[in-house]
Amino acid sequence: MAVAVAWLVFLQLAFGTALVVDIEMQIAIKDFHMLHVDYPRVHYPKGFQGYCNGLMAYVRGRKQKSWYCPQIHYMVHAPWREVQKFCKYSESFCENYNEYCTFTEDSFPITICSLAPNQPPTSCHYNSTLTNQRLYLLCSGKRDAEPIDIIGVY
Repeated sequence: MAVAVAWLVFLQLAFGTALVVDIEMQIAIKDFHMLHVDYPRVHYPKGFQGYCNGLMAYVRGRKQKSWYCPQIHYMVHAPWREVQKFCKYSESFCENYNEYCTFTEDSFPITICSLAPNQPPTSCHYNSTLTNQRLYLLCSGKRDAEPIDIIGVY
């Protein structure tokens, strides 16, 4: 037991920041998959108040952990592997985000959840727009990377 503890302390001292960065990146990859990919698209019952309103309650709890209402959020309705493949070779470095980024070659069915105007700060009512567009992705690295966020669509 003492040897295992000593080995763990050594690893934390030697690789501490690298391990923390790797763990944070793994969380970002998992969050992307959970918060931006909905395939096949969920269809809510008729009495439900719209796709984006239910979804954004979950996103706010998972991502923001606050009452703040994000202005916009993108959901991709395509298989994970179809989106993921565009981060395999990411040549562009986005200095504004300090991450590699890429445009997808293909258009994807997406839902854009945009905050409705003129409402109290915490009401968070969203409008939904279903469209087919290309994605502007942040990637976890230059080679063999994974998507970690959607910067925008075009």
